[in-house]
Amino acid sequence: MAVVDIAIPCYRYGRFLRECVGSILAQSMNDVRVLIIDDASPDDSADVARELAASDPRVEALVHRENRGHIATYNEGIAWATAPYFLSLSADDYLAPGALERAAALMDARPEVVLTYGACETARPDEPAPALRDDRVDPSWRVRPGRDFVKEHCEQIRNLVPTPTAIVRTKTQKAIGGYLPSLPHAGDMEMWLRFAAHGDVADTPVPQAVYRLHGANMSADYYRNVLIDYAQRADAFDTFFGSDGRLLEDAEALRALARRRLAAAAFWTGVAQWCRGRRQTGADVLGFGLRLNPAMRTAPPFGHLMRLERVDRRLKSVFSDMIGRRAGLP
Repeated sequence: MAVVDIAIPCYRYGRFLRECVGSILAQSMNDVRVLIIDDASPDDSADVARELAASDPRVEALVHRENRGHIATYNEGIAWATAPYFLSLSADDYLAPGALERAAALMDARPEVVLTYGACETARPDEPAPALRDDRVDPSWRVRPGRDFVKEHCEQIRNLVPTPTAIVRTKTQKAIGGYLPSLPHAGDMEMWLRFAAHGDVADTPVPQAVYRLHGANMSADYYRNVLIDYAQRADAFDTFFGSDGRLLEDAEALRALARRRLAAAAFWTGVAQWCRGRRQTGADVLGFGLRLNPAMRTAPPFGHLMRLERVDRRLKSVFSDMIGRRAGLP
């Protein structure tokens, strides 16, 4: 029986598929199963998937006749998994050497850990591939209660888990269910929050995977729409605290923290967009933040700016824009 099952959702990523699967089959842990799920790609993804499956008994290929979308494809992989540990790895990303063995060893030793993740290198076009080493001696895992993991997300109000590195306990994945169709772009963060409501979380500074940055990334167009991004993150927190998050002792306080932090971030994003001439976007995002926290109408959230990296530059940027434009805000 395999120790780790890995589902590879694929849509138009045939050119990356061999490297992705190769990074799995070359792992120090070879008792793995791989399922490539091609979602009716118009390129050669299906042919590559079948070729890889024919070349190694650990690899299977499933080809959709019609496109079902990424949420349904992700959930198909979850339903297929039976090994103790599970990873959903996009076909354009790939694993770092030793990643599976590091995560499996930690979860074998710490049954209370339900989610592991690590650092993630970035592969950029026309640049040398990231240098990776198989560091199995001391992966420097940090194990913390799920509640602390949730609190950090409520403070940072963004996904802190590089998804290609997220290796999870399969029985917990089955218990909490799959990705939600209502969260097509914030589903990853909501999923990791759900895991944290059911156990401990471990992370390591050692690179566990490589995220490939290219012009065809699925999220590239989405993240250009600032308002949708904020709305999806708000929906993710509301969904979590309306379901599994209720198990946390101070759930309401954490939920309120997430709303305040998200509102403050939206406030200053709206101000910046307005002052840079994107007035409709600025007004929409600012209005979204004010609906989350109406108190900001009389007391702007200056504390949010102080929490940002390079506070001096951020403050200078915001206020220089405001002075330069001399534009009244709505």
